[in-house]
Amino acid sequence: MKTYKIYLIRNGLTQGSIEGRYIGHTDEDLCETGRKQIIELATTGYFPEVEAVFSSPLKRCVQTAKLIYPDKEPILMKELMECDFGEFEGMTADELANEPTFKDWLKGGKDAAPPFGESNGDFSTRVCNGFIRIIDGILKSGTRECAIVTHGGIIMTILAAFGLPEAPMTDWRVPSGCGYTLNLDAGIWSRVRKIEVIDEIPYTIREDSDDWASDGSDFFWHDYEEDNEE
Repeated sequence: MKTYKIYLIRNGLTQGSIEGRYIGHTDEDLCETGRKQIIELATTGYFPEVEAVFSSPLKRCVQTAKLIYPDKEPILMKELMECDFGEFEGMTADELANEPTFKDWLKGGKDAAPPFGESNGDFSTRVCNGFIRIIDGILKSGTRECAIVTHGGIIMTILAAFGLPEAPMTDWRVPSGCGYTLNLDAGIWSRVRKIEVIDEIPYTIREDSDDWASDGSDFFWHDYEEDNEE
């Protein structure tokens, strides 16, 4: 049975994410720190070559995709956009601390939603349907390796729904500019819609050998990212 490689990559830093703000549909550019971050990761590490690149249409993802894969025109998918945070958009957790609706939202549940924003259930359904579309497309076209450049919340949602080993969303946090390598077995996918998570990216060269090793978790990990997935 054929296998396929999919690389999930989180967008680089923006000013809003550095400030710990809920940046969902707000279309921020990468900040200068974010641009330098991605360039450094792409030059000191190794992102695998791919046949196709899928991306959220928001600028921070498109810019990240083009810095990593300058020779590939990303295929933009609205399903890969971050959650619509509604009235929480652009706010920090501290600024929202006294809002009852914020506290209710943090408790979770599929119907929980920011005011005028997207519910957890609607967000998950959108993201999962988009990922299934990508998988169906690469299986039909025979695309053996592709990258998906998107937001932290999307990556966590995809892996919580489809990833092996099975783990909750919070276990799939990933630093900006880094991500995961997935191994798709067409037979397993057709039976149970699961996909194996086999490594982290980007890869770096081991100092004591010629072997490539994942080292993404050592790059640009900031405490504020634990509270605000972009």
